[in-house]
Amino acid sequence: MVLTRRENPVGLAAGRRLLQLTRRALFVLALPGCGAMFKPQSPGDPVKMSVSEAELAADAWMRQGNTRGALEHALKAVELDPDNADAHHMAALLYLDFCRTSKIGECRIGEAEQHARIAIAKRKRFLEAENTLAVILIHEEKYEEAEKVLVPITQDILYNTPEIAWGNLGWCYLGQGKPEKAIPALRRAVAAQPLFCVGNYRLGVAYHQSGAIESAAEALNRAVETEAPGCSSMQDAFLERAEVYLALGDETRSRADLDHCLHLSRSSDVGRQCSALLQSLD
Repeated sequence: MVLTRRENPVGLAAGRRLLQLTRRALFVLALPGCGAMFKPQSPGDPVKMSVSEAELAADAWMRQGNTRGALEHALKAVELDPDNADAHHMAALLYLDFCRTSKIGECRIGEAEQHARIAIAKRKRFLEAENTLAVILIHEEKYEEAEKVLVPITQDILYNTPEIAWGNLGWCYLGQGKPEKAIPALRRAVAAQPLFCVGNYRLGVAYHQSGAIESAAEALNRAVETEAPGCSSMQDAFLERAEVYLALGDETRSRADLDHCLHLSRSSDVGRQCSALLQSLD
């Protein structure tokens, strides 16, 4: 299983959040006079070492792009302190990232799910980990279970990134073949965060599937025209918009989107789909 970046919107936001949390934990552990709050720390204290390893994992992933090295640190953190919920969450994110990037069968989605569930068990109301679990369940096509996880998150006013939860719920409904339920969820997602171009992309897909072709084109236009990193290079969105333009009878614009899709990548799965569709127009 190889996932595209658009299929893992939880990763970067959660990674940054985890990096902040681990730094905060290290700072608190270093404060003088905290003996009443925490058990005494020694240089070889496994709890403190686990927090440090989790920070190294987050740094390796977010700053260096080294998923393999980051996973090594995350698993070491879990080994040092099995109760470190942040470390388990990081391990889940990294296993999920391998599913996105690996081309040699290194996707271990089951281990991602296991670590996400442990993180949730170790910390009450760990909403970020719950959202990660939902993404994993969507990839496993366990849509009904993912829906049960996501709905309470969308209703929790304390969740910091509601657009991600609503976007994932809409994605879950798309997986179930329910575009009529996906549309309002995805509209909530992009209303909460207009720069959420993945949300607009999926909204375009939902409109397309429901037969609202004009609305699909508008949503896809917003997706690829959003001034945020990665939005103008969403290959899937250009393929989807090319198909929408064909449905509207605009072959010229469809060809232009397919050409741009191939410019982004000819070797990807989406690139090959763009090439096949373009050839069919000749």
